[in-house]
Amino acid sequence: MDDQGLENAAILLMSLGEEEAAGVFKHLSPKEVQGLGETIQKMKSIPRERVDKVLAMFNNVAAEQSNLVSDTDEYVKSVLRKALGDDKANLLIDRIMQGSGDTAGIESLKWMDPASVGELLRAEHPQIVAAILVHLDYDQAADVLKTFTERQRNEVLVRVATLDGIQPSALKDLNEVMGKVLAGGEKMRKTTLGGVKAAAEMINLMGTSVETAVLDYIREADNDLAQKIMDNMFTFDDLEKIDDKGIQALLKEVQSESLVIALKGATPEMREKVFRNMSTRAAETLREDLESRGPVRVSEVEAEQKEMLKVVRRLADEGQIVLGGGGDDDFL
Repeated sequence: MDDQGLENAAILLMSLGEEEAAGVFKHLSPKEVQGLGETIQKMKSIPRERVDKVLAMFNNVAAEQSNLVSDTDEYVKSVLRKALGDDKANLLIDRIMQGSGDTAGIESLKWMDPASVGELLRAEHPQIVAAILVHLDYDQAADVLKTFTERQRNEVLVRVATLDGIQPSALKDLNEVMGKVLAGGEKMRKTTLGGVKAAAEMINLMGTSVETAVLDYIREADNDLAQKIMDNMFTFDDLEKIDDKGIQALLKEVQSESLVIALKGATPEMREKVFRNMSTRAAETLREDLESRGPVRVSEVEAEQKEMLKVVRRLADEGQIVLGGGGDDDFL
């Protein structure tokens, strides 16, 4: 959700009143709660015209919705069992539900700060840590991994990359390790979490220095696995592969100050691509800012580049950007 969307959601919640807003918050993820909370805290006064506009927008959206089935979980189960019989239906139901409702313990970890999760997991076997981290958002998992030693981090990521599912017996072990934090291990179904893509996403979000060390370690153990992970990674330099339309969409989402810092660590080719997709005046201003800006810490550059990559992934999910080089050369 962009800043405008967050502000609209915050205005709507404040219009509902405390009790109703609290009911909405119960259905949001930790990230959504944090984002909305911070936005509400910043909004000291709101023009009446904007409040009316947001409420009208909500009414229009709500009017278009239709609740066809009151309990969609039970509806899916019933229809599949009638169509396929219990045995075949149960196999599909396990895949569709993906263990929903059985990961309450892991969900609680999403509300904890990465340092606390790291402290909780640091003494556990890398296989157990990997099985837990793949349930978290990639950026939270990456921050947890940063709290580990280099060796622990590398061992965990090898296991994330080679994880092709989680068996009930493994989830039972997780339940014993986590105690009350991870409940319901007996009932958990094997899921499709983990794998090369999950490891690549986590490594993407940890910065280039960590990235190099991890990939070197994995390459020594399994060169093919390291190559598969690299094929699934998207780095800041890969922005050069995005077509001009995608770069323009990205620039609309990035603050000028953040862009200056991120480009301090960019290749000349990447800088030129950015300049080319700005107005002449904006490009000239950016050039001047880059030249006048003094030395910037590598950690600051990496942090801003990481934030830009998050925006890129969001825009890719929304279909505004094609990753992997989808330029005009692909068409005849």
